[in-house]
Amino acid sequence: MISLLVFLAIVVVLVLFLIGIYNGLVTARNGYKNAFSQIDVQLTRRHDLIPNLVEIAKGYIKHERETLEAVISARNSAVSGLKAAAANPGDPAAVQQLAASENQLSGALGRLFALSEAYPDLKANTTMMQLSEELTSTENKVAFARQAYNDSVMGYNNKREVFPNNIVAGMFSFGAASLLELDDQAKREVPKVSFT
Repeated sequence: MISLLVFLAIVVVLVLFLIGIYNGLVTARNGYKNAFSQIDVQLTRRHDLIPNLVEIAKGYIKHERETLEAVISARNSAVSGLKAAAANPGDPAAVQQLAASENQLSGALGRLFALSEAYPDLKANTTMMQLSEELTSTENKVAFARQAYNDSVMGYNNKREVFPNNIVAGMFSFGAASLLELDDQAKREVPKVSFT
């Protein structure tokens, strides 16, 4: 009788232990999904600012249609990438597609801003300056949200890979989540100053 009670107590403790692991994995997964929703908010804001930016630029750089079309095309690609990633924030393919489309958009915007330097009237336009400021502010918010997301993903991946969590994660199909790695190389480069 006592051995049966001891056996049942061990089974109950084991079940409670497994439930705790499962709940911890669910909590960590929900954490990185929530962190991705913050990226979603900021990238949506970024995407919403771009058509206004292009519309302002159209009035000044009419013969630079190719650059403007590249920005709009890259923006549309980024919106599609964001929708795919938002549907499943941990999916490596969706997150890689989002990163690629956002990097393409950043490159196109960089070309637009470089081109605007050649048009003093455009550069001095108050609406263009405000939109540029809002876009810069949004870029910073995206960077913070991305860092929070990547931290959450790392915590989740660590939690699902350690023993004995990896056994429970495998039993209940807790797949690895993917980090969002955007190309920040352009932001890291030191601007060149020349007085000649």
